[in-house]
Amino acid sequence: MLAASARRLSAAASSSSSSTRVSQLAAALNPQRWMHDRNKKAMELIAKGWSALQEVDRVIDYADHNDKRLIPLLRGAKENFELALEIDNDNTHARYWLGKMHFKYHVPGACKAVGAALLVEAANMGDPDAQYELGCRLRIENDHVQSDQQAFHYIEQAVDQLHPGALYLLGAVYLTGDCVKRDIASAMWCFHRASEKVSSFSHRISRTCWSCYCIWILTS
Repeated sequence: MLAASARRLSAAASSSSSSTRVSQLAAALNPQRWMHDRNKKAMELIAKGWSALQEVDRVIDYADHNDKRLIPLLRGAKENFELALEIDNDNTHARYWLGKMHFKYHVPGACKAVGAALLVEAANMGDPDAQYELGCRLRIENDHVQSDQQAFHYIEQAVDQLHPGALYLLGAVYLTGDCVKRDIASAMWCFHRASEKVSSFSHRISRTCWSCYCIWILTS
């Protein structure tokens, strides 16, 4: 009886070991499928976190920022973004949203230094949302000339990827001549491309484009 039990345990262990080897072999033979599954799971977690933040944004204007009713939503969003990063450490979206949480929301454990590091990482990895967010924060929250130059660098990177917010901001910079030589034609181009990317900007940008055109006519 003991011998039979031993044989069954040995067979089970052998089967488990064989199954593990098969899984490892499958991952080695089909890495693209494994990466696809990993990315899919990470994006599902990001979607859950984003949905929770949408709910927070929906009610936050009517509640105190430290309202305890928001804590479960904020904690859940933060945990989902952190899990997404654990699954896919190269995911820039998870880095961006987690970094933004440390800045914008009163989430337990929020730290602006951590948020800044996450935004810098995501921006340097090529995420246009992170580049735009970081560029805006460097312009608004720092008075140093070097910060302005860094901000302009990140905004330009986001513009290269046709980020609508960055296009609109760069258009305003060219229009006013802030940090760069005033260039009405470049400003109009930026506003026009931004209006093409996001319909919600269209009305505001179309009015700005018309103002640019009037200025161009008067100054030419």
